[in-house]
Amino acid sequence: MKQKRKTILLYAANTVLGLLYISPLVWMIVSAFKPENRIFSDMSKGLAAFWPAEATLENFEQVLIRSDMPRYVMNSIFYVTVLVALSLIVNSTFGYALAKFEFKGKNLILTVVLSLLVLPLESILLSLFFIVNRLGWADSYLALIIPFMVKCFDVYLFRQFFLDIPDDLIEAAEIDGAGPFKTFVQVVVPISKPVFATAFILDYVAYWSDFMWPLLVITDAAKRTVQLGIQTFFTEPPVYYGPIMAALTIVSLPMIVLFLFLQKYYVQGISTSGIKG
Repeated sequence: MKQKRKTILLYAANTVLGLLYISPLVWMIVSAFKPENRIFSDMSKGLAAFWPAEATLENFEQVLIRSDMPRYVMNSIFYVTVLVALSLIVNSTFGYALAKFEFKGKNLILTVVLSLLVLPLESILLSLFFIVNRLGWADSYLALIIPFMVKCFDVYLFRQFFLDIPDDLIEAAEIDGAGPFKTFVQVVVPISKPVFATAFILDYVAYWSDFMWPLLVITDAAKRTVQLGIQTFFTEPPVYYGPIMAALTIVSLPMIVLFLFLQKYYVQGISTSGIKG
């Protein structure tokens, strides 16, 4: 009976914490359907702030009128998808080499990867911009994609996961005549879905939410990402919070759907990659 009471209290506490964590998201989505004058006035009425009173689609209509949001969304989907796909290929093979191959300088390379993990992007942002600009990549998707194909955290994540794959499995594939590349593609990748899903979610959300780098390298309005598109609602008058909430809802929904579909693999990847300790 005592154990049952503890379990109930634990579930109740987790439920309350979960509701607290998602409450800003719920408020944002609900506010997207409210008239402008009800968004903040309802906040003083308790739970009324989380109920779409006088629901309307006017805010979403304003998003389409005041900005080219569908184009911004497609721009972000295109560049983030290409970037994450290339990143998964490069970082997974890099991590596999560090985990299963023996070669000169391996430990030095791993040390460099781990050292770069603590280096904040802001410290090299201007230098990176000058390089990209000199290469003639400014205001192009190349500037958004190429500099971030290699990600040290992903390399380490893949390495830690691949270390747990039995060497006997790889040796068996080699005995059957499979080379290193074929072994990786046909043996290692199929049993590594959790770590690929984990890296996919983390990278997609990170690049989808990135604002500073696209702001530096993209000036063409036709190539704006969703984050740059949202910024126009704050910088171009009039500033109304209803359309802002609607735009934020449009931008957030793809990430929510992505996580809901891949959450099982995400949890497995975090728990089995070895980064927990």
